[in-house]
Amino acid sequence: MALHFILQHLDSPGSYARILFVDFSPAFNTIVPALLRDKLFQLNVPDSMCSWITDFLTDRRQSVRLGTHVSDFRNISTGSPQGCVLSPLLFSLYTNGCTSGHQSVKLLKFAEDTTLIGLISDGDESVYRSEMDRLVSWCSMNNLELNCLKTVEMIVRFRDDPAPLPRVILCDSPVTSVESFRFLGTTITQELKWEQNILSRGCISCSS
Repeated sequence: MALHFILQHLDSPGSYARILFVDFSPAFNTIVPALLRDKLFQLNVPDSMCSWITDFLTDRRQSVRLGTHVSDFRNISTGSPQGCVLSPLLFSLYTNGCTSGHQSVKLLKFAEDTTLIGLISDGDESVYRSEMDRLVSWCSMNNLELNCLKTVEMIVRFRDDPAPLPRVILCDSPVTSVESFRFLGTTITQELKWEQNILSRGCISCSS
């Protein structure tokens, strides 16, 4: 669906797409139970379920084992447990309100994997950059920390010898540009071709 969204746009002369692969610093660990409860109410989740989830996330006792050493137990009231089957669902519900405000920019979310796709025409990137700022602001208001060093961008444009484009800035840092990215198990390249993905799957198959 996302590739079709991009390919349709690239049929127009002078058009290209910028794809921002967003990385969150420990995503599940930053969920605020009180904020999640408010969001669940807005989604018409029954009160009893909201209370159960809030109780589940609040005052959890946790310790850490490293080799033969075990830390003291501490109470934790932020985040959702790593490895818990509920955590991806709770994070998806927590970020449900994070959406794109313009039809030329699509925000894709799958648990903590988030991708911002901007369709650029005539070199005008103002909407895409505005949506990036909007995403940063939303994350800040909802206690989500963007990992700007691991967030990368890929530019897709079908032109011979294209002129370099200015890098985007996220959290006062220039975002690294990549030629390919492995997203949800699929390798996506700037040319939107499948050879690299097929080769990587062949290597996995050979090693298994």
